Amino acid sequence: MNTLGRIFRINVFGESHGPAVGAVIDGCPAGITIQEQDFTIDIERRKAGAAGTTPRKEDDIPEIISGVFNNKTTGAPITIIFRNNNIKPADYDAIKNTPRPGHADFVLNKKYGGYNDHRGGGHSSGRLTVALVAAGVIAKKILRDIQIQATLIEAGGDSNIEAAIQKAVEQQDSIGGVIACTVNNLPIGLGEPFFNSAESVISHAVFSIPAIKGIEFGSGFAAARMKGSEHNDAIIDAEGNTKTNHAGGINGGITNGNALFFKVAVKPTSSTPQVQQTWNNATESVESFTVKGRHDLCIALRAPVVIEAVTAIALADLLIINKTNR
Repeated sequence: MNTLGRIFRINVFGESHGPAVGAVIDGCPAGITIQEQDFTIDIERRKAGAAGTTPRKEDDIPEIISGVFNNKTTGAPITIIFRNNNIKPADYDAIKNTPRPGHADFVLNKKYGGYNDHRGGGHSSGRLTVALVAAGVIAKKILRDIQIQATLIEAGGDSNIEAAIQKAVEQQDSIGGVIACTVNNLPIGLGEPFFNSAESVISHAVFSIPAIKGIEFGSGFAAARMKGSEHNDAIIDAEGNTKTNHAGGINGGITNGNALFFKVAVKPTSSTPQVQQTWNNATESVESFTVKGRHDLCIALRAPVVIEAVTAIALADLLIINKTNR
């Protein structure tokens, strides 16, 4: 449920408007240098502040309360927490009876019999991605020279990101986006077919991020329109380098040494300023509804670093498994 991974495992906890959110990272090798400043760059990349992002701003200073001693990992579980300071739970009083369209409010209420924390999505909020980013920082240290880079390449159907955001601000409606992720310097052999293939593990991690609606590796869905002679990547040397990379760096669920490449689709933020229709549990009728609170017009702006984090988490686990099996 809230735990991901076989050996390098992470557990996330907390709620959007609760006291704190965080992660417990288990299976991390001992002796890795960890300091508070190691988290700064990635945490800052995730923060709001740019046009089209939420007005809610948190300090997001990581508190490491276990698993690190004298700035070195001990081999014990690492616990990191982030305090929630800028909270406005009253903004969500209305959704007790009027679940927000596109959000999980309705299904969470039904699944947990109304005992779920409804404020800002509670445990299902994108707020918890700060915990994923923190775990990703540690995973990247395990990966060492393996480089992961995710970039927003399209927003609202436009490759001109700035223009797309400006249009969303003017129209006061949310937009989605497409993020491309490339991983370089991967060794051959990561991935455990059938059910822990490289694509399976990465996809599982990626879909844990709220708002992700699709993923494709290499040429992805375009492969369905290609011939085998077009899609096959010609091997050009003894190291397995290929002339093209339609496979996205994975064959048979196993990394092949070429760049791993995939793209993900991020849906428009469900909390749009536009007037919508929803069911009111109290009046038992459909009524007009406007989302209150502070929300991103384009959550995809802040998602690339989260994509990098979960990719690092998935690959770190596969790397450790691969070393254990050899």
